Amino acid sequence: MSASLKKTLKTVLPIAFGLFLVWYSYNSTSAEDRKQIIFYIKEANLFWVSISLFMGILSHISRAIRWNYLLEPLGYKPKITNNILIILTSYFANLGIPRSGEILRATALTTYEGVPFEKGFGTIVTERVIDLIMLLLIIVITFFLQTDIIVEFFTNKGFNLTKIIAILGFATLLAIAFFFIIKKSTHPFLLKIKAFVTGLLQGVTSIFKMKNKWAFIFHTFFIWSVYVGMFWVIKYTVPETIDLSISQLLVAFIFGAFAMTATNGGIGLYPIVVSSALAIFGISSVSGDAFGWIMWISQTLLVVVFGAISFLLLPLLKRNQ
Repeated sequence: MSASLKKTLKTVLPIAFGLFLVWYSYNSTSAEDRKQIIFYIKEANLFWVSISLFMGILSHISRAIRWNYLLEPLGYKPKITNNILIILTSYFANLGIPRSGEILRATALTTYEGVPFEKGFGTIVTERVIDLIMLLLIIVITFFLQTDIIVEFFTNKGFNLTKIIAILGFATLLAIAFFFIIKKSTHPFLLKIKAFVTGLLQGVTSIFKMKNKWAFIFHTFFIWSVYVGMFWVIKYTVPETIDLSISQLLVAFIFGAFAMTATNGGIGLYPIVVSSALAIFGISSVSGDAFGWIMWISQTLLVVVFGAISFLLLPLLKRNQ
């Protein structure tokens, strides 16, 4: 398989899969259910949708500010405005080509702020590692808050607590063995992995050595609190989800977070997995689907509109400078 074909497939397949899921979701519901879902979407309280969108904007601004805390030790301090526009443009790009946003983001930082590509990209990788750690933290918190429900869910799927613990224990042993092999191996490929992992760890630990580490940590928790908040307020747009607790919504939030990485911006998959997660707590598929679509449509429109505007503004601002 040629490199160009692989690149094309990486771009086309996620989009095709997402569109297939949209078709599947449409055909797996009755005409009456679709009518009810569309009704919920049309009648969604715009006040709460606006609050969710406002929180989304705040998360982008906070991320732009936090980015400078990683760049300052490297000797660079881009304009916050440029950071915001670059971040929004990168999210917009990710809707079309998976993971292209990170490359575009580092490239744009080089073009508009003169930061070397490898340094800018290194800070973006560090950001992604921190975001992964935050997501894992939310998963752990959610597991402790909803242990009974989660265990019951896996039990109904054929897993009991003993199997779950055994799988986690086996995975932990595999991870330890993997790191031990990497540490001792001299194989070129494994050495590359070792260098990559070491670089990631150094990037994470460097946070505690930076001048504004507490500000960085504050913005990190603020960003993820806002992510949860913008998901939480959407419950007020669908009557059946209003009484859901924050811990119950966190389960759906986690499902949705993984869906966002599986297809371009979660297209097709996001509403399905969010609805499936809400079903654990007795929410009907109609209300669950409506919740997922309202959340996905509103946030995707935010990225599309502001991402496109940012894409057009960046060159104009550079020209005026």
